[in-house]
Amino acid sequence: MFAAEFEPADANGRRRSMRAPVSLDAHIGKGVRTLCKVVDISIHGARLQTYSALAKGSLIWLTLPGVGSVVAEVKWADDYAAGCQFQQPLEIDVFEGLVQLNR
Repeated sequence: MFAAEFEPADANGRRRSMRAPVSLDAHIGKGVRTLCKVVDISIHGARLQTYSALAKGSLIWLTLPGVGSVVAEVKWADDYAAGCQFQQPLEIDVFEGLVQLNR
């Protein structure tokens, strides 16, 4: 029997960019809109609390305050929470503006 210590190669996990905790009211959909809350956000995606279940792999329109609608793919969904990846990353100034709305 032997023991070894190791250091993980990636200290940031699967994240491509830093996420910021926020509490932003948003909408899902283009025509009939469903309310949701963005609870954290990065330039590449967001975690949502929803009032209706989303399906993993589906594409949604996510309307962010002051930004407008962006297309996002639901990467995971669990009851009324979901993580999505934006089809096009947010510009850094747009991301920073959303974080500032929360302060």
